[in-house]
Amino acid sequence: MPVFIASLNSGSNGNCYYVGNQHEAVLVDAGISCRETEKRMARLGLSIQKVKAIFISHEHSDHIKGLAVLAKKYRLPVYVTDGTVHHCGDVPKELCISLRSYQPVRVGSLEVMPFPKHHDAAEPHSFMISDGNTRIGVFTDIGAPCEHLIRHFAQCHAVFLEANYDEDMMEQGRYPFFLKRRIRGGKGHLSNKQALDVFREHKPPYMSHVLLAHLSKDNNCPVLAQQMFAAHAGDTHVSVASRYEESPVFVIDPLPVAAGESNILNQITGQFQFAIS
Repeated sequence: MPVFIASLNSGSNGNCYYVGNQHEAVLVDAGISCRETEKRMARLGLSIQKVKAIFISHEHSDHIKGLAVLAKKYRLPVYVTDGTVHHCGDVPKELCISLRSYQPVRVGSLEVMPFPKHHDAAEPHSFMISDGNTRIGVFTDIGAPCEHLIRHFAQCHAVFLEANYDEDMMEQGRYPFFLKRRIRGGKGHLSNKQALDVFREHKPPYMSHVLLAHLSKDNNCPVLAQQMFAAHAGDTHVSVASRYEESPVFVIDPLPVAAGESNILNQITGQFQFAIS
C-alpha cells in the first residue's frame, strides 16, 4: 500500500507535514492556521477526515500556532511530550496524550516512532512514521546530526530533512551575532552542509524522495540547496518544501526489501535505546 506525503508549509513562518495512506493519516506539527491547513489539504485532494492524530515536535510557535483550533474543531488527539505540553496553549487536556521517546504510537495501520533531538526547546522530538513497509522521516529543527537522527534516517524511504541555512550566507548576512550563534550553536538548525553530509553518508539505497525543509528566508536559497543535494542524489528525487505554499503530494511506494536488507533493519531497530548527548 503506498504512503502519501506532503508539506503543507515549511519554515519559520509555520510548519505542518502530512503522512498517510488510503485509510488514515497524521500531521506532524500544526504551525499554520486551521483554515490554511484545511485550504491547502483541499487543494491537494487530501481529506482532513483521514487525519487521526497530530504529533508535536516541540513548542515553538511555528510548530503549534494552529494546534488548539485544529485539535478542538476535529477532536484530534495530540501526542506531545510532558515537557512540551505545558507550552501548548489552550489545547483541551483530554485531547493531549503523553508521548515518550522510543515508545511507538499506533494510529490505525500507521506506527509513529518518536525519538529525541538536539534543539533549544523543552523536550523536542523527531518522528519516523511507518505502515509496516514504508518509513517516512520528519527531521527538522535539529541542532546537530546525533546518532538518533542518523540511525532513523538510514531506514527511511522518504524524508523531510532540514536544510536551514547556507553557511556563507549566514556569515555574511544581517542577523546579529547572538542569533547566528543560536542557529548554528548545536541546538538550533542544520546547515545545508550538515544535512548534505547526513544524506551522502547515510542515505539507504531505497530512499526515493527527500524534501528539504525549514529553509531560512534570509540565509538560504531554495535553488542552491536543491542543486547541492541533486549533485549527490542519484535516483533519489530532491525537492524543496516551500515556506509559502503546499508541496505536491508525493506517492512513496517502495520496492520489496531484500532478505539481507531486512536483517540489517532488524539489527538497527534493536539498537534504539541510547541516551542523547
